[in-house]
Amino acid sequence: MVVVLYTNDFPLASQNFLKLCNIKYYNNCLFHTVHKDFLVQTGDPTATGSGGHSFYKLLCGHQRTFFKDEIDPHIMHDIVAVVAMASAGPNLNASQFYIPTRPHLDYLDGKYTVFGIVRKGLDVLMKINDAYVDAENFPYQNIRIKHTYVLEDPFEDPTQVDELRPQSSPAARYGS
Repeated sequence: MVVVLYTNDFPLASQNFLKLCNIKYYNNCLFHTVHKDFLVQTGDPTATGSGGHSFYKLLCGHQRTFFKDEIDPHIMHDIVAVVAMASAGPNLNASQFYIPTRPHLDYLDGKYTVFGIVRKGLDVLMKINDAYVDAENFPYQNIRIKHTYVLEDPFEDPTQVDELRPQSSPAARYGS
């Protein structure tokens, strides 16, 4: 999938996402939640749905585990394939994100930072949406982000980014 980010409107979420992609944080992450015809969620390296942290934590420590919401009332969950931060509450954004697989999820508007949209690979998104899942919406077969590539990054890399980037992609930790 190719995701286009709204970097000017949502710089915190966009920079966090880009830098996590750049350091291969998302490589081999499971899509741990698939709600058919609702949304798919990933970005948790523990694959539990409750893990993960922001790029800012890697730079600054635990006081920056999360970052604040960036809400724009004009950017909504009105179409399929917007990309939004998944969080457990206000200003608790870290690494997890979701992608709706149906339009008009207006009850999510104003609660989650929508910071991008899938521009290529909607067929892949719909295949993930069609996965067989258990009662907790966890796919029976593992579905992973194989690898991330950053095509364009308007944000300057902090000096520590090379130290954070692994020599190779992280190994899959849960299942195959």
